[in-house]
Amino acid sequence: MIQNYVLIAIAVAFSVMMLVLIGQKLKVAYPIFLVIAGLIISLVPGMPAFQIDPDIVFLIFLPPILFEAAWFTSWKDFWKHRKQISWMAFGLVFLTSVVVAYVSSSLIPGLTLAMGFLLGGVNSPPDAVAATSVLKHLKIPQKTITVLEGESLINDASSLIVFKFALAAALTGQFVFKQAISDFFIMSAMGIAIGLAIGYLFSALLRIIPSNSNIDTIITLIVPYVMYITAEHFHFSGVLAVVSGGLMMSYHSHCFLSHTARIQAGAVWSTLIFTINAIVFVLIGLELPVVVAGMKDYSIAEGIKYAIIIGGAMIALRLLYSYALAYLPGFCFKKIRLTRPKPNWKEPFIISFAAMRGVVSLAAALSIPLNLPHRNIILFVTFVIILITLVGQGLLLPAVLKWIKVEDDEVKVPHEKQEAIIQKQLKQVALEKINSDYSNDLTENSLVRHQKTKLENELELLTDKFSCIDHSDHFQAAAARNRDVIRDIIKLQRIELHKIRRERKFDDVVLRNMEMQLDFDETKLTGFQH
Repeated sequence: MIQNYVLIAIAVAFSVMMLVLIGQKLKVAYPIFLVIAGLIISLVPGMPAFQIDPDIVFLIFLPPILFEAAWFTSWKDFWKHRKQISWMAFGLVFLTSVVVAYVSSSLIPGLTLAMGFLLGGVNSPPDAVAATSVLKHLKIPQKTITVLEGESLINDASSLIVFKFALAAALTGQFVFKQAISDFFIMSAMGIAIGLAIGYLFSALLRIIPSNSNIDTIITLIVPYVMYITAEHFHFSGVLAVVSGGLMMSYHSHCFLSHTARIQAGAVWSTLIFTINAIVFVLIGLELPVVVAGMKDYSIAEGIKYAIIIGGAMIALRLLYSYALAYLPGFCFKKIRLTRPKPNWKEPFIISFAAMRGVVSLAAALSIPLNLPHRNIILFVTFVIILITLVGQGLLLPAVLKWIKVEDDEVKVPHEKQEAIIQKQLKQVALEKINSDYSNDLTENSLVRHQKTKLENELELLTDKFSCIDHSDHFQAAAARNRDVIRDIIKLQRIELHKIRRERKFDDVVLRNMEMQLDFDETKLTGFQH
């Protein structure tokens, strides 16, 4: 029996990975392709019904997804655009919930206002994974990506809090606005406090106890679950606990993680989150026939009509809100109008169009109790809105971006120059250290002298690199060509290393170390490709 479950799990994982490869070959973002593939597979005759346990999605999948997103969020960029992110993550979520509540309760027969708020809380948060996977290979201003990722990081918490209050109102028939506002701030503040406290505790533990990269990596996998479960146990926001704790631990990771632990944990987390998201997105498609089968009080045509109207209202509201957020402050306040650059109309449009629903909306909808009236229509509308925003907007987004010809207005120092500046500063510090603390070794130890000479030569090369960067009229093209040359050289070195390995003159451990060094050299050019 256990062997059958293992074989099924292996088959599902392998199938999902093959679908991702096909999606990459077709140049379609994998969340879009997986949802479509899951839906097609579910329609195959004789295919067993798939039903996702919402507790699994929330408890097993949500904490690591949130923690990884927080860990790799740029705190500098997040803080720089914190006002816009906060207005999008809180203001727009609450406004969307209100609009969806009134539209759906007036549109869908039998749906109360509380159930409408439930539908609004489910569908208000855009999905970060879907947006970033679609935008990854497109030319998008960094600010836009930062706002989208930052918003998706926080709006999960605000939307799930709205969802909890709406669910309580739908089940009990009671809702006190003042009490709800008070509970919201308590849940948020205490969730953040718990996340920071647990993050600090584990950071101190890793700093004090002797450990290795394997233990450190496993502890980073445990931490988000501890944060989430602890906060939820005391009826606070588990989402904000994981996000705040993840941001804090990421910012201070250099204090408690070794270089090997950071490399190893990064690789493990990348693979884990990719696998989780891939499986969940294909399950969205597989689950739809189960939802349709349970929708008895409404026809499929009615459900699609409701979803299109509600989804259209959400898209239009987000578009209006984004433009209001960009232009109203300058219109109302002269100081803002004079000190801030003129808004670019393309940015609010992209932020609006890239808002795709996904994993969190699915998990929230599925967690609605089975005995709640009209549960199936809420589920069906949510599924169709996920399909409209994820598949429809996701497939159209590349063409839309090409049509409006988006460009990055923010003038930035090229990454190559930033890296050269940092390298120069690091090497100058190292050279000063050798000259001041190791003067005796410089006269007695030729290896230390070699290290000093190497640093001096590298500083000279960096000076020459600055000259190339500053005086090149086509620097980006020259830098790209240089990367191609280095990559070709590394490829040749790998072939040569393989020839050396066949000669069997050197130990395997030495050859593996040399191969790893080539891997690091190539990673400097390409970065970690997920």
